[in-house]
Amino acid sequence: MTDLDSCQRVLGIHFNDESLLEQAFVHRSYLNENPDFALPSNERLEFLGDAILDFITAEQLYSEFPELPEGELTTIRASLVCRQTLAEVACSLKLGDWLLLGQGEEASGGKEKQSNLANAMEALIGAIYLDQGLPKAKEFIFKQLKPFLERIKHGELSPNYKALLQEFIQSEKHSPPTYRLIEAIGPDHDKQFTVEVLIEGKILGRGTGKSKKVAEMEAAKSAWGKLRAKEALNNYSLSGEGQIKG
Repeated sequence: MTDLDSCQRVLGIHFNDESLLEQAFVHRSYLNENPDFALPSNERLEFLGDAILDFITAEQLYSEFPELPEGELTTIRASLVCRQTLAEVACSLKLGDWLLLGQGEEASGGKEKQSNLANAMEALIGAIYLDQGLPKAKEFIFKQLKPFLERIKHGELSPNYKALLQEFIQSEKHSPPTYRLIEAIGPDHDKQFTVEVLIEGKILGRGTGKSKKVAEMEAAKSAWGKLRAKEALNNYSLSGEGQIKG
């Protein structure tokens, strides 16, 4: 790892144990090519950071939105901590500059990959927690997520249901969802599109809108709502035959 000082300046945090900061950027592909490297990969820190991020975000949303029910709080939290949001924050901090990757991973654009950036962000949170404690981790997380939270509060940012759905599906070890245009009716200046979202041939949800993009988001919202709900998590199956049913 080079230039840890510049990384700490960007973060606004001085680490007591710089090896924790360094470990946050060690991708497993680097260790495959450098087995004698002194530090492990960032995966354990990522695991810890993910849990801390969920807790701190939930606590903040509980305070910020006293009027919202559990279901809406869950959706907002999921949107704030989803891979796309974390990767966007990581890009703003230029975390990719400090990633240690194997040659093949780096050659394939690994420093810009959403998954690598999001994982590094979670690992960094874990490292901050271990080195600085929970108050500093909370301060860091809120500083990074505050712009997104403010946009949500002012109605300028809606949850990205397509991203949320994809993450949920992938966490269940299924193929990414696909979107199928069912119909487009009406004159060109006022068309109405209907889209279905499917996973491995099974219909998860349907949505309509003035564009295919809007219809896809509505379909994803419908599917996400079913899968997120407690009763849906117990009663829906992605592995059964035919269309998903409650």
